[in-house]
Amino acid sequence: MSQTLLAGLSRTTRPRSMVRRFLVLDAVVTGANGLAYLVASGPLGELLGVDSGLLLELGVVLTAFAAGVAWLASRPQPPALGVKLVVDVNVLWAVLSVVALLAWLEPTTAGGVWTLMQAATVAGFAGLQWSALRATA
Repeated sequence: MSQTLLAGLSRTTRPRSMVRRFLVLDAVVTGANGLAYLVASGPLGELLGVDSGLLLELGVVLTAFAAGVAWLASRPQPPALGVKLVVDVNVLWAVLSVVALLAWLEPTTAGGVWTLMQAATVAGFAGLQWSALRATA
């Protein structure tokens, strides 16, 4: 993600707005990923070297998570506990993605790169959300 985009997203004098913006960004990216897994689990499974059934299940989980994050972002003042939960889930997702890659997945090269990229992206969301949340304290 470019520095310019992140600077534009975080440019506000109100830390709560920053929290909401980073939650929205997370919801949009996670929702798009989940919908892609739901709609195209077969072709994506072949491309990534991951079982299409697993991608379909992940699509359901990601889409539901994205809906929850979007709901949280829609609150005028997202509750700190909810934001912390999103941060924790994002950190867990990033760690488990790397563990899965090393321990049991046997992806294609594209699948290995994708897994690491999405783990880094989700870890980045966690960092941004946590930083913005701390700024509200």
